[in-house]
Amino acid sequence: MTELFHLGAHAIIQNEDGKVLLLKRTYGNKGWSLPGGGVDSGESMYDALLRECIEELSVVVENIVMTGIYYHPSIRTHAAIFTCTLTENAAIQLSAEHSEYKWATLDELSKSQRIRVQDATSFSGKVYSRVFK
Repeated sequence: MTELFHLGAHAIIQNEDGKVLLLKRTYGNKGWSLPGGGVDSGESMYDALLRECIEELSVVVENIVMTGIYYHPSIRTHAAIFTCTLTENAAIQLSAEHSEYKWATLDELSKSQRIRVQDATSFSGKVYSRVFK
């Protein structure tokens, strides 16, 4: 039997104070997450990130750099993490998938989110690869 794995693409977007954009889901556990989602069949991770940000935030992101890829065996998912910025004068408008957004400090992030952000902010050209158990 072949095991299926999922691939996601997620954005780390920081404001001028270094806080990270989080979205509150309206589905599942209704928790806070980074913008992004699953990569569709035939779609690159980069294109998925662009699409997800437009769908979820109604904004185009730019200055996109992949900083890490993280494996979550408990949910059989690889998550590609990209840093990016909002375009000038971007106004976030959430889709029905999310009820609110906030700019969070590192202390407000989950352990895996905090590690991803720390990897991204210390990025020096080498893409991080980690397994979260």
